[in-house]
Amino acid sequence: MSKPVVESMAEVRSHLADVIDRARREETPTIITRRGKQEAVVIDIQEYQRLRRIAEDAEEVWLNGLADEAEAEGVEGSVSLEEMAALLRAHQG
Repeated sequence: MSKPVVESMAEVRSHLADVIDRARREETPTIITRRGKQEAVVIDIQEYQRLRRIAEDAEEVWLNGLADEAEAEGVEGSVSLEEMAALLRAHQG
């Protein structure tokens, strides 16, 4: 992946197709700013999917670790892995 290009919302708006092509063909992300503040990033869909898988795998490892800790401490007052995942998703949502 190449070093990101930083552009304002107005710049990106004027050539969005080029920004998308750059992300896809050159694997170069574009960080979009608004009023000088970084707001979003355009990346290739395959890179996005790869990052999602990494995040989901990390979450699963973390949840399994929590479940293992709870099991080691005893079952009273503990919840299942599925219940824990549902609680965390509800909290994040």
